[in-house]
Amino acid sequence: MKAVQVMSYGAADVLRINEVTRPAPGTGEVLVSVEASSVNGHDVIVRAGGLKMVSGRRFPIGVGLDFAGVVAATGAGVEGYQVGDRVWGTVHPRQRHTTGGAAEYVVVPADRIAHAPADVSPVEAASLVVAGATALIALRDNAHLASGERILVRGAAGGVGTAAVQLAHAMGAHVTALARDRHARLLTGLGADEVFDYGSTTSDQIGPFDVIFDTVGTELNCYRSRLAKGGRMVTVALSASALAAIAASSVYGSRRIRTFSANPDTAVLRDLADRVASGALRPLVDGVYPLAEAAAAHQAFERGGVVGKQVIQVAA
Repeated sequence: MKAVQVMSYGAADVLRINEVTRPAPGTGEVLVSVEASSVNGHDVIVRAGGLKMVSGRRFPIGVGLDFAGVVAATGAGVEGYQVGDRVWGTVHPRQRHTTGGAAEYVVVPADRIAHAPADVSPVEAASLVVAGATALIALRDNAHLASGERILVRGAAGGVGTAAVQLAHAMGAHVTALARDRHARLLTGLGADEVFDYGSTTSDQIGPFDVIFDTVGTELNCYRSRLAKGGRMVTVALSASALAAIAASSVYGSRRIRTFSANPDTAVLRDLADRVASGALRPLVDGVYPLAEAAAAHQAFERGGVVGKQVIQVAA
């Protein structure tokens, strides 16, 4: 089978489409025939060597944290899934020393998948897995966003940002989005009450907010100061400067900058599917690339200025 793999750390051109052995599911595992996988920030950071302390120097490394596809086989002890079921799920980052979601087949534990939403395509489903789960876990479990609260979403036009705008709106919050001015109409349509151009808006011009959800990773301390009393700030950024700001903010107690690792389980994925089915969350796909053009999908992600996700279509 074909799989996208990192052969050495570097720019997108280090990605290769290699022939590898098709995996077989073990006890408690499911083999999925992958139809689509999205490009996530974690994929790009790992590929570039930004997390080599964790990912190590053993190559190849698989690409793709998420996937949507069809159950091809189940291992012993797996219940609730049959061959042919449409599913979506995630690959644990530490599992990817051979293949990730950007491959023709992937094996994952059954507790990392769920039945995919019925009314979206595999490409659309893949665009929502990590992005939607990250936003849901951040807002529901880390920020504890409540109806009537004011939330700022930084980087609101990206994959995680557009999911956060929609979910926050569905939770009853007053949503302020920070993004490029040209995305204002789209974000308003997704549920944003206000949209500010990030290029001409400074942190002291907006707020205060009960919750700040950041996907950018810059000026974190400046934005943290815009929290209202009892406010909470969550970032999904992994840059060195962001991690330093997170560590330094611990002195602020409940108003510190929080981060987390989004490793969604079946329960989260089912919740996400229910929100898609209810219309509270819809996919936004910026670009679709065949498996052979995975490097181009990474390059598009890194250029920025996109709306939604870059998706690698594995099977037509």
